[in-house]
Amino acid sequence: MVRIGLTTDRLVRAGAELADEVGFDEVTVSALARRFDVKVASLYSHLRNSQDLRTRIALLALEELADRASEALAGRAGKDALSALANVYRDYAHEHPGRYAAAQLRLDPETAAASAGVRHAQMTRAILRGYDLAEPDRTHAVRLLGSVFHGYVSLELGGGFSHSAPDTDETWTRVLDALDALLRTWPAV
Repeated sequence: MVRIGLTTDRLVRAGAELADEVGFDEVTVSALARRFDVKVASLYSHLRNSQDLRTRIALLALEELADRASEALAGRAGKDALSALANVYRDYAHEHPGRYAAAQLRLDPETAAASAGVRHAQMTRAILRGYDLAEPDRTHAVRLLGSVFHGYVSLELGGGFSHSAPDTDETWTRVLDALDALLRTWPAV
């Protein structure tokens, strides 16, 4: 018998909270059942398995990130838009480390195409229109930005910059300045 009040949405949100607390890799249907003090079998009417739960958490995280980015980018262009997008990713990763990790989950092509990940790519490409990049350079720039944002945030979350000066906020600002300068002077092939 399914416990009253358990819904797929409630379980996914609880799974996302669990991911932020203990890490995305530790999220399973069993761990979620313990959180609700129910038998694992009672969750299977809402979730197929742990992979289904993890995929749903990833989709939630992508949606939350896209909503934040959309709001932050409204009315911005150029470096201001670039910085706004970068800061959304960094702030979200610090506030929700498990969800941020979930947003990196590799999704099957059909699920990915229907996810908010598409909105992320569209917003990044919109920012790059302000830098007057044509294809294939725009795709190269999208990949560069994603790599720098994710790489910096991952190293920062892992403590990779905590042992030395200057402060990581100062470095982050310099990184964004450097990206803006690079995008404005993108090398011709």
